[in-house]
Amino acid sequence: MRTDRYLAEATPSLSRSRVKGLMEEGHVRRNGQVLRSPADLVRPGMRFEVAPPAAVAARPASQSIPFTILYEDDTLIVLDKPAGLVVHPAPGNEDGTLVNALLAHCGDTLPGIGGERRPGIVHRLDKDTSGTMVVAKTEHALATLSADFAARRIERSYLALCWGVLSPASGDLDGAIGRDPRDRKRMAVVDRGGKLALTHYRTLKVARMSVSLIECRLATGRTHQIRVHLAQNGHALLGDPVYLRRIPAAARLLPEPERRAALDFPRQALHAAVLAFVHPATGVTLRFETPPPPDFTTLQRMLFEE
Repeated sequence: MRTDRYLAEATPSLSRSRVKGLMEEGHVRRNGQVLRSPADLVRPGMRFEVAPPAAVAARPASQSIPFTILYEDDTLIVLDKPAGLVVHPAPGNEDGTLVNALLAHCGDTLPGIGGERRPGIVHRLDKDTSGTMVVAKTEHALATLSADFAARRIERSYLALCWGVLSPASGDLDGAIGRDPRDRKRMAVVDRGGKLALTHYRTLKVARMSVSLIECRLATGRTHQIRVHLAQNGHALLGDPVYLRRIPAAARLLPEPERRAALDFPRQALHAAVLAFVHPATGVTLRFETPPPPDFTTLQRMLFEE
């Protein structure tokens, strides 16, 4: 067996790519001698020492930004992300992100991922989408949860307010998703070059044949998947600044002030309500459910007269 593979299996807290990096940096010894070749084969009687250096501070600065914690241990943290909070630093959003907030919250309790003291972002929510997220604290948790997401072993359910009435009331929305060839900042259902995407939906309530409250469950996890699939089928999310390009005809069916409140909703009306997964360290299934934030529930009550 290759040395990098052997050591990765022997030390579950380190990924194979991390082991290779440590070898190349001189942090692995075989029988007392530095070993830099990941492809060398393991033989009986060999003794290996793996000595990862202390995690260095992450490049993003830690910033005290409030967020709601649903669960936390030494392996991971589950949170309720508020709408308006970007998950990861990027051009245009170098700070003030969830990563900055997690660095401030976790501090020195982060063991480090890839040699850097930082949280492991397993999945993302759009800036203006609220709801449940899980973030890894260790390399093993990041690798395990990422694999579970890729294999569709994670339960994810969203609540959405969309224009119009879907027919049938429940079913599937599919279509490969890729970059919109006419606007590279948008995603779209494309004929070529996209990735398979499947969204299961169920209508929960309908207001005046104009707005629907639906539950969406993801079979895949593509960028903007729910937003793209609904818009493609003529049922864009209320408030969606990217995929709702004109006032929908269904809006005429609403009386004032409901129509104005629906048209003026300042973000896509989407909330990640349910998240369930197997804990990568304990093997116990964890399930979390959060209600939508006040702006969503206020609009919902107004439209459905709750």
